[in-house]
Amino acid sequence: MPNYTTDEDLELLAELGIDIAPEPSGQRSAREERIIAGFEEIERFVEEQGRLPQHGEDRDIFERLYAVRLDRLRESEECRAVLEPLDSRRLLDAETDVGAIAKEELTDEALLASLGIDAASENDVTQLTHVRSRSEIKAAEEIAQRTPCQDFDEFKPFFDKVQRQLQSGERKSVKYEDYAAVNEGDLFILDGHKVMVVHMGEPFVSDYGRQDCRLRVVYDNATESDLLVRSLQRALNKDKASRRITVTDFGPLFANNVDAADDLPTGYIYVSRSKSEHPFIAKNRSIIHKIGVTGGDVKNRIANAKKDPTYLLADVEIVAKFKLANINRKRLEAILHKFFSSARLDLELQDRFGMPVQPKEWFFVPLDAIEEAIEKIKEGTIDRFRYDLETARIVRS
Repeated sequence: MPNYTTDEDLELLAELGIDIAPEPSGQRSAREERIIAGFEEIERFVEEQGRLPQHGEDRDIFERLYAVRLDRLRESEECRAVLEPLDSRRLLDAETDVGAIAKEELTDEALLASLGIDAASENDVTQLTHVRSRSEIKAAEEIAQRTPCQDFDEFKPFFDKVQRQLQSGERKSVKYEDYAAVNEGDLFILDGHKVMVVHMGEPFVSDYGRQDCRLRVVYDNATESDLLVRSLQRALNKDKASRRITVTDFGPLFANNVDAADDLPTGYIYVSRSKSEHPFIAKNRSIIHKIGVTGGDVKNRIANAKKDPTYLLADVEIVAKFKLANINRKRLEAILHKFFSSARLDLELQDRFGMPVQPKEWFFVPLDAIEEAIEKIKEGTIDRFRYDLETARIVRS
């Protein structure tokens, strides 16, 4: 993450009332989350097959791994302490039918070696890795069961407000992009219901080497679930009508009432998308954005875009704008540019006089990440996050 230690940055962050105190960590450790995630896959196998996973050469490669994993979980006091409160089927105490398999074939090393997995330096049940089939991935990422939300009264007014904002146009719903970022506070439409990510637990690395975390997700039908991020992403991908609920104009930023006598309107931050036919831009149009500011009308600012190298010598469309009040817009813009500096677009064009130009305000960043960064500035938590270029997500620093 960028280092906000300059005097100007600290002054602006102080002006915004940003609290840089660390947030408390979640209740479960990353290791405990890995143990639970691995056990949930065994539970899903039992639910689908109606039996425990079994050892044996005639068994599916993943069933044999689940059988080994279940043996280890049963033998580990640490794992049993984590899982017993969650073991509604009593799988930790159930008898395993090992069939007619020879005793020596039950060793972890022999079985994993037969599956092409090197276990020489790994003896941790939470770190088993293997390549899964497409059907196994589908089974492993199913949505957790929903339960009644006991404190739904706290969320209902917010869902009602979101519905009114959707009807008025203050909020928009846009198509969910495959495996797009999921962050705390995000809103979606899934299976016809509005969904809010209320809480994100501590991140952990799954058995398959991918980062994940546990969520608390509340639905507008007064239910909730504690599914994993990747389970929610898969459900959103599967539902062809799923949507992300976003905001195209958040209203005044850093001011409770922009119409107050002592408030100073200071313009807009706007996000634009190029209509250029340059091959690279055309191919990646949906995730290339310009983050700019203006003290006047946004439409007037982009009126001559096709003649301006700043706008890649092409017309643009405005995809989001944020009204500012009582804030130095240029310094705020600088913080956003600094935050996304790792994703700055590296592209050189020739202006109408044949001179090379390299615009500095364009970034290879999805729109939802820009909106999230601005929200975190409003919340005063931007210093706790960084933009991860590989995953195109804002993550905790």
